[in-house]
Amino acid sequence: MPEGSGNGISAQKEQMSDFTDMEIFARVVSAGSMSAAGREMGLSPAVISKRLKRLEERLGTRLLQRTTRQIALTEAGAGYYERVVAILSSVEEAEAFVAGRSAVARGLLKVSAPTAFGRRHVAPHLGRFLSQNSDITLNLNLSDAFVDIVGEGYDVAVRIAALDDTSLVARRLAPNHRVLVATPAYLARHGTPTTIMDLSQHNCLTASPQDSWRLDGPDGPTSVKVQGNIQTNSSDVVREAVLAGIGIGLRSTWDVGTDIDSGRLSVVLPQWTGSGRVGIYAVYPSRRFLPQKVRVFIDFLVSLYGTEPYWDRGLSLPDAPDLGSPLAAE
Repeated sequence: MPEGSGNGISAQKEQMSDFTDMEIFARVVSAGSMSAAGREMGLSPAVISKRLKRLEERLGTRLLQRTTRQIALTEAGAGYYERVVAILSSVEEAEAFVAGRSAVARGLLKVSAPTAFGRRHVAPHLGRFLSQNSDITLNLNLSDAFVDIVGEGYDVAVRIAALDDTSLVARRLAPNHRVLVATPAYLARHGTPTTIMDLSQHNCLTASPQDSWRLDGPDGPTSVKVQGNIQTNSSDVVREAVLAGIGIGLRSTWDVGTDIDSGRLSVVLPQWTGSGRVGIYAVYPSRRFLPQKVRVFIDFLVSLYGTEPYWDRGLSLPDAPDLGSPLAAE
């Protein structure tokens, strides 16, 4: 045996063991617990715990905060997880390339989306997406809270927000037009506001903790403090209350476009709209080594919505600020 070859083999084994520790760590984060990760990998919780401890000792820092019921990423763990996912994805793509299946999207795709938007504009189209990508299994979680994508192991999240400052990668899927609406019956009883100041005399319905509306109009951006007689944490409750004629709401056209088109709702103060900085985005941890399953899902949503989403077609909407192409990666 050549001189030093034994040490070389030992070093290679050590590197392979380190790589396995990284895989175990990533699986624990995505699965949410050591026992769940153990079941997925065919390892006992004791082995999982031992390998995680070894990894933390080698790195000299704690990656996970453990309790009897759950685990949580530390700040160092979150940063390490993002980079480990990129490494594992690149290895997966390299192996797929060698195997001649680099264009195939496969595996579990974990997605988060806002509750109402996900129900109305994601779920109805999943049949077509899955028929086009039969090797993908989809885990779709609907929540109006901004989930911790890295910490909770999501591949991608759909968010409706003004994403000015984020450590994640965001791709704008579509504009999000928001208009002030009320039923004709409500306006007949209480009058139609003619100026933005008139809103203070009306029952304005919002989902808590929102107590003001950020609007764009003839005088530029402004914030209007509003109040109403319903308190709720549900955007769907606000929508139903507006449709019931209880008050005025600031609603997205993806939510009430059909109601406007049918005449069930009337647009109030059409020269004032929700802030044009708010858009519909796909957000994911890293641009590098983006897994094919994530890429095809985002591309599917882009082709589905686009610069003029289907829910806006036929509606008369004011011109929105020019924020650039919603199809460009940011």
